[in-house]
Amino acid sequence: MAASTALLPASAARVAFDGFRTDPVLDHPEGLDFDPVDGSLWCGGEAGQVFRIDLDAGSIALVDQNPGGFTLGLRFTPDRRVVWLDAVRRQVRSLTVGAGDDVEVLVDGDVDGRPLVYPNALDVTPDGVIYFSDSDGDGDRGGGGVYRMTPDGQASLWCPGPFHFANGVAVSPDHGHLYVAESASRQVCRVEIRADGTAGEVTRLWSLGNQVPDGLTFGPDGRLYVACYYPSVILRLDPDGAVTTVVEDPIGHVMSNPTNLVFAGTDAYVANLGRWHITRIDMAAALS
Repeated sequence: MAASTALLPASAARVAFDGFRTDPVLDHPEGLDFDPVDGSLWCGGEAGQVFRIDLDAGSIALVDQNPGGFTLGLRFTPDRRVVWLDAVRRQVRSLTVGAGDDVEVLVDGDVDGRPLVYPNALDVTPDGVIYFSDSDGDGDRGGGGVYRMTPDGQASLWCPGPFHFANGVAVSPDHGHLYVAESASRQVCRVEIRADGTAGEVTRLWSLGNQVPDGLTFGPDGRLYVACYYPSVILRLDPDGAVTTVVEDPIGHVMSNPTNLVFAGTDAYVANLGRWHITRIDMAAALS
């Protein structure tokens, strides 16, 4: 369980971009990542959108819309290709920045005849391998799985779990493990990435009580950070099993159902599914 006292005051979290009255409106963002070339912040929306945000200019643009969809996880590959998941249409979609506006559907509904249930979150290795979660199962019944996609677009079921609603995923800095948030059971587990790329043992390392883990990422300090959908809190998970509350918004205003987070230096940027803005958290004091 997390400590009751947070490392950082609530004031460490501030609104970085307010998309409530912009055109287009930032429609309840979920996944987010920075363009590795121009530093713009990209994120998804609840109606199948992909947005590009210029934080310096305070502007937002609609890059893609998949009507009837719901964009969840979104990440950039090393070759400046943005990849995202649509949970409603059960698709993996991508766009190569600077190469036109054509969106490529990498996965559409199933992988090798196995239907996707709820493609949710993804992470990308430095050599362009993509891992993405498919969410299913509840606190008692397992399901879903984690898929692996090679840089040439070949996808396969990597680890069947079963997981209790597999959500956020994060590859460890040494590329030896994949960490998976299991939202329904409020746990975070670790899956070994064997030398041949196959999945090894699944080990459940942290139980978070009534805190619901959503997005996972490793910080610049090499430690694992978790955005919890409920309550609105950021946690740090240490290898010895310790769980530390980094920052919490007790009224869910500046952080409101935070889902995914990404670091830029010592700042963490957080998507808030419960509102229309991106939060910036000054994490310097927590990273020392």
